[in-house]
Amino acid sequence: MRQVVAGTDRVYALAKKYGIKTAFGTDVLFSKALADKQGSMLAALTRWYTPAEALAMATSTNAELLNLSGLRNPYPGKLGVVEEGALADLLLVDGNPLDNINLVEDPAKNFVLIMKGGRIYKNSLAR
Repeated sequence: MRQVVAGTDRVYALAKKYGIKTAFGTDVLFSKALADKQGSMLAALTRWYTPAEALAMATSTNAELLNLSGLRNPYPGKLGVVEEGALADLLLVDGNPLDNINLVEDPAKNFVLIMKGGRIYKNSLAR
């Protein structure tokens, strides 16, 4: 892990310099403690990227990458866009993450609507 962390600055600087399309993801799936830090990991990307670029890396760019998997893609349908008939998970944030990327660090507080696969999992707007 020390090697990865030590090389992170160089990797992102080179990706940015050469215009390499980069997606965001983590290996924290099975650790609740680390999973709770994913928002701060995403926000930390603003060291190299704008908030809009970081958010795109975690959303539409990941969808583009998944689309490259062809038949292994577990999601039949259009990904990475918000339009009728497309598969999209939606978050409604209390605030503008383009102005304050740190809003993604506390989803329990700042995500007021969470929809995945057309099903609403959280809706604090109805109160």
